[in-house]
Amino acid sequence: MKFELCTDSVEGATLAGRYGFTSIELCAALSVGGLTPSFGLIRSCVESCSAEVHVMIRSKEGGFQSGPEDLRLMGREIESVKVAGATGVVFGILNKRNEVSDQNQELVRIAHGLGLKCTFHRAFDFVPDFRSAINKVVSFGFDRLLTSGLQSKAENGIPVITEIVRNYGNQIQVIAGSGVGIGNAMKFSVSGIDYLHFTARKPEGEMLSRGMGQTMITDTNKIEQIINLPFDGIN
Repeated sequence: MKFELCTDSVEGATLAGRYGFTSIELCAALSVGGLTPSFGLIRSCVESCSAEVHVMIRSKEGGFQSGPEDLRLMGREIESVKVAGATGVVFGILNKRNEVSDQNQELVRIAHGLGLKCTFHRAFDFVPDFRSAINKVVSFGFDRLLTSGLQSKAENGIPVITEIVRNYGNQIQVIAGSGVGIGNAMKFSVSGIDYLHFTARKPEGEMLSRGMGQTMITDTNKIEQIINLPFDGIN
């Protein structure tokens, strides 16, 4: 079983390397689904982490549609990710019908031209027809797909994820994410899903006043509980 930690900190990146994770997805603003992190954070995580660093390319919260200016900005952010030394980028653009947009092709072209891997993120889980969507994602040249199987929690989307793995697993790396935890991780493995993505954070201290939020730290207990499950004993 391979693991990807979704993190917004150098601490998380360092722990992912220490615990043998294959990759991290590096984001800012996880509370809104993840935005592009700063250059300094990307560079620090690359320097601190032995796992692959895949960086979210998303400049604003909300939906997954992009205009011409958004697309230009995303291209420039991809170039910055390369300079920072990361392994890949994570993005996903949908059109007004929530179908996979042809705009993705230009970003894949830019990223691959720089030697970066491309992951289509969980925008995929909002498409009306996942079979048509995965055909497009593969044809555009994406290297990886992060999905919950069109459900809010990946556990409920296992039938869709396993169908994608069965039909496209030799063309794209399929990663299951959303709600992955100690109570359901083994269900993915027995279904033939071999790459799990999860966030391991917990609050530290008291909530700050005046809407300033709360400090979050990496939850090492959750990491240890999941990675120490007996995946190797599954036939």
